[in-house]
Formats: sequence, C-alpha cells, structure tokens
Amino acid sequence: MSAIRSTHFPWPRLLLCLAVSSASASVLADTVWLKNGDRLSGTIRVFDGGKLVLQTSYGGNIAIDWKQVATLESDQDLLVKQDNVSGERAKALVPAEPGKVTLANDGAPKTVELASIEQIMKPKPLIEDFTWKGNIDLGIDYKRADKDTDDYEVDIKTQARHGLWRHNVEAEYNREKQNQEETTNNWSADYALDRFLDEKWFWQGRLGYKRDYIEDIARQRTIGTGPGYQFWDDELGAFSLAGLVNRRDFEYATGEKDNFYALTVRWDYNRYLLGKTVELFSNGEVGKPLEGVADYSLDAEAGLRYKVTDWASLNIKAEKDIVSGSGGDTDETRYSLGFGVGW
Repeated sequence: MSAIRSTHFPWPRLLLCLAVSSASASVLADTVWLKNGDRLSGTIRVFDGGKLVLQTSYGGNIAIDWKQVATLESDQDLLVKQDNVSGERAKALVPAEPGKVTLANDGAPKTVELASIEQIMKPKPLIEDFTWKGNIDLGIDYKRADKDTDDYEVDIKTQARHGLWRHNVEAEYNREKQNQEETTNNWSADYALDRFLDEKWFWQGRLGYKRDYIEDIARQRTIGTGPGYQFWDDELGAFSLAGLVNRRDFEYATGEKDNFYALTVRWDYNRYLLGKTVELFSNGEVGKPLEGVADYSLDAEAGLRYKVTDWASLNIKAEKDIVSGSGGDTDETRYSLGFGVGW
C-alpha cells in the first residue's frame, strides 16, 4: 500500500506553481489599446509631453502618441498627474471605455478622461513627482609628436524637477598642454532655477562664474533673470529658450575690471534618435551688452552622444566661446571626443 501511495503525482503542488507563474507573468506586462484596434504589450516607462513611452522586448522603447491611445492597463504602482502640481498614486490602471482609464487604489476606483492626464510616472520614495537626469562627459587626449599635447575635459550637466520648480546645474573644466606649456586652463559653474507659470512658460533666475588662467578675461561673473518658454520636454528630448537681463562683471588679467548689463538669449536642446541610441544636443547663450563694453558674447556647444549601454555613452562635441570688442577679447574653439555616463 505504501508503494502505491508513493506513486501519486502531486497535482495540488503543480497547480499552485502554475498559478503563481501565471500571476507573475501577468504582472510583468502592461497593455495599451490603440484607437485603431491594435494592442501593444510591454512596460509603461513614462507619459509626458504627449508621448507614452512603452518599453518592449521586441522593439525597445516605443513612443506612442497619447491622442492615439484608447485605454490602458498596468499592475505597476504609478503616479498619475492631472495638473502640474498634484497627483494621485494608483496601485493599478484598469482599462475602461475608449478615452478613459480607471485608477485603482485603496479607496473607491476612479475613472478619468485620458485627455485630462498630464503625466504618468513611477513615484519616487520621498518626493513622488521628483525627476532627475543628467550627464557627465569625460575627454582625455594624449598626442606625442613634434608637439606633445595633453588635453583633459570634464563636463557635468544635471537637471532636477519637482512640481513647478526646475533646478539646472552645469560645471566644466578644461586643461590643455603643448610641450609642457599650458595653452588652456579654465573652469566654470552655472546654476539656474526655473519656476513654471503654466505648462510652457517659466521664469528663470541664473548665477554663473568662470575662471580662466590663460586668457585676457580672468574672471566672469553673471547674475540674470527673465522669462522662458519650454517647447517640449519628454522622453525623446527637450527644447527651451530663455531671454534674460544679465549683470556681468569682468576681471582682466591686468587687474582692471568692467561691469555692464546685457540682454541674453539662452537655448537648451536635445533630441534622441534611432530608438534613443543617439542623442543630438546643443546649448549655450548669445548676448548683447546694453553699454559699449563689448560688442557681443557667445558661449555654445553642440554634439552627439552614442549610447553603448543604458548608462554609458561615447560623445563628440564642439564648443565655442567668444567675447568680442572688450578690453580683452576671448575667442576659443574646442573639439573633443570622450566617454560619458548618464542617468
């Protein structure tokens, strides 16, 4: 009898394992129904700027026009914002009739219009709608020939946003030697605080400092404020313009000093291509003094990043720094190829 009992197959245990596996598989996939009847499965990354980004195993990150979405489903814990400030944390998204979705949480389920949703994102541990992104680019070049050249460059750019506030921080260090003689040695830091007035318009305050140990203009200090406009800012890139009134202070290598007011236009642009493997970027400012201290100034960079992994990239860029017509002119052009990390 004991031998017969030992041959019994453990059906209850098998059924339990299949149920757990089936439940786990369903958790891993979100579903998006389109108005044309198509259905896409993957993981919802973010919805912002009119684009829903769905991460898939078959096509990478897919950006879906929000106007084409009929409804959607997700078992993720998501923050759904119907304005720029407040949001509702949903433990799941449940499909509803076309043009709507149901937010499931601890209370009564709530069905909302898709057109009323401004953002969908993973909530952060402390500040739920906090987003932080940035890049650190490193460039090192050693050349041994008739002229030995050592070139170092570090470029940091990061941006954090919470509600109607956005913080922008940039820092850069450049140093170059030719035959042990320094031809470039400078560093700069810049901080800007944006307060959004609505979805597109914002007001910016900015502080900047640059120290140069080689050029005629040894120190530059900038403080400015003015309005800006955000054309777009989503998973596929961003573009903004700001017009500022700046107070600028120059200190020359001779010890002389100048200060003046200037009108400045700043831009910040980046765009992802080829499934977010290539990034085209450009940022900088062009300014015109209100007094006769200088004719104009330009500080700009443009380049490409190629993502080797989710966090590592190769980059190539060109930089231009001009101050024309002042007591000590500056005209620098730099090209660099390097390695970077991003988040």
